[in-house]
Amino acid sequence: MAKIAFTAGRVAAFSCPPEKTQAFLWDITTNGLGLRATPTGKPSYVFQSEYQGKSLRLTIGKPAAWSIEQARTKARDLQRMIDDGNDPRDLKRDALAAKAERQAAEAAEVRSAALAGVTMQSWSAYLEARRAHWGDRHYDDHLKLTRAGGEKTNRGTRGRGVTVAMPLHALMALPLRDLTAPTIEAWAAREAKTRPTNARLAWRCLKAFLNWCVEQPEYAGVMPVANPAKTRKAREALGKASVKQDALLREQLPAWFTAVRNMGNPTISAYLQTLLITGARPGEVMSLRWEDLDIRWRGLTIRDKVEGERVIPLTPYVHHLLAALPRRNGFVFASNPRGGAKVAGPIASPNVALTKASNLAGVQGLTLHGLRRSFKSLTEWLEIPAGVVAQIMGHKPSATAEKHYTVRPLDLLRVHHERIEAWLLEQAGVSYTPSTPPAAVAKTVPLD
Repeated sequence: MAKIAFTAGRVAAFSCPPEKTQAFLWDITTNGLGLRATPTGKPSYVFQSEYQGKSLRLTIGKPAAWSIEQARTKARDLQRMIDDGNDPRDLKRDALAAKAERQAAEAAEVRSAALAGVTMQSWSAYLEARRAHWGDRHYDDHLKLTRAGGEKTNRGTRGRGVTVAMPLHALMALPLRDLTAPTIEAWAAREAKTRPTNARLAWRCLKAFLNWCVEQPEYAGVMPVANPAKTRKAREALGKASVKQDALLREQLPAWFTAVRNMGNPTISAYLQTLLITGARPGEVMSLRWEDLDIRWRGLTIRDKVEGERVIPLTPYVHHLLAALPRRNGFVFASNPRGGAKVAGPIASPNVALTKASNLAGVQGLTLHGLRRSFKSLTEWLEIPAGVVAQIMGHKPSATAEKHYTVRPLDLLRVHHERIEAWLLEQAGVSYTPSTPPAAVAKTVPLD
């Protein structure tokens, strides 16, 4: 092998001829030190020698990182290892293994420190990871379940004007590794005493969250094989949700309509009657905006939590109720401004007003969702097709023919829906004369 004295210029000028697969340049000063180049890559310092009668070659590094003197020193060190009976390749493998072990230990230490942190950090990561797969309502429910409480509220009947901590808030302050089965069972027993319904929802969300943690590399190391929230004690402590039966009977309609129509607040009165006649969910009716009313084609667009939105008929009496409401803001059932304050939202959920009116009518335990249940139950008297009722209420089709082959346009729904409304009003003894032409819309009422 031809050897030359390495200089900076010679090293920088060295390259591999295009007709060769590799080329070498050897240093005359240090035995075994060479420079290797390929047609496609930059040259690298190499060390070549013999160990136990066999040739070996090791790469030292590129000239950009190693000076000539550093490369010579490294080559001499490698030759001394061979002279001492050691294989430099074994030493290099051991060094790499030791480095990988140190990196793994450092990563484990970082992961352990993260797991020692509060559960809220992993809960936030869970919500962020799953948000794309959830609807807005489901995502908001998860946010609400961890709220700390202590915020002022206008609803003075609960918490004396201050919100209370939500069920999962207490668990969020614990390290993830401390969410053990006994801890969750004690939490379930405590929460079930005051708010079993919310606690059951929180428990279901917690189980799904812990299942997700097991699947994540950064959390799996601290999680047990069995989900700590999925225990019989926790399930028994929370109990089963009772089946709701509250609904208006046909003979209760006259008294209930009389009590509701005589309420002092016309907005709440119209809201409760609309809720019964449309069979919609309470939140769907409350979120109605004026642009959702299609006066020309007599349609009402409902923001459906399941399908996104659906259009149902705007029946004559419901149109009569809505047209009489003042337009304070974009919401049909808008809050009433007080003291000149600007209003931007709908009314608060009128549970208290419904209870008072229902008690006055002699109907006990009726809820807002019970009015939706009443719509479904009362339509049985008219033998309305089940698919029609489901489409108006926003229920998913329950049969193949209903799902894939039956298409009911708005005018066909209107035939059935107006019949339902007319029957409800007849049973309630309600007669009305529309005070506005069919195409009229409520006028804007300026804020004080």
